[in-house]
Amino acid sequence: MPAETSQTLDRGLRVLTVLASAPDGLTITELALQLDVNRTVVYRLVSTLEQHALVRRSARGRLHVGLGMLHLASAVHPLVRDVAVPVLRGLAEAVGCTAHLTVAEGDEGLALAVVEPSWTDFHVSYRVGSRHPLHQGAAGRAILAGRDGDLAPYVVTEGELQAGARGLAAPVPGIKGLEASVGIVTLGALEEGEVGPRVVAAVAELTERLG
Repeated sequence: MPAETSQTLDRGLRVLTVLASAPDGLTITELALQLDVNRTVVYRLVSTLEQHALVRRSARGRLHVGLGMLHLASAVHPLVRDVAVPVLRGLAEAVGCTAHLTVAEGDEGLALAVVEPSWTDFHVSYRVGSRHPLHQGAAGRAILAGRDGDLAPYVVTEGELQAGARGLAAPVPGIKGLEASVGIVTLGALEEGEVGPRVVAAVAELTERLG
């Protein structure tokens, strides 16, 4: 016998899911059509979610996920970080570059976990908590590539966040609610043919551990 569920809660969660996949926002009418629910019901759901900062209205009256979602997401960060660190350590030691896990927060990338190699003479120092626009640097561009369904396995950039620094990152796919990338950054030569497959393999390992 299936467990009883709350229809109202289910609809509220569907509101958040639909809005999260609509970067330009939706009107009440558009949201009601996507949910196949009466506008009056959607209005009540949205009003409740607004009170908890989980939904916000733009100046044009379009609905978006609210900043309260960031607070909920941040509660999961320690778990993701703990799972990611061993994977990043293996990657950093294998390629001799600083490895990192970056997650999307709004239109920025947040360095959630960073591991530096132990055996190199020099490497890039990258601080946990560092932020940068998603359109700058390999980590953010990889997240955007994953969001857009880009089939390229990884993204390579040079000098976008730091002069002389080269980055390579791959999106983390298939983890619902998590937009992230795994990557490396170096000031030396970047052997893309060697490093790229290792980064992709690290993504696969992380996805398996989180799955």
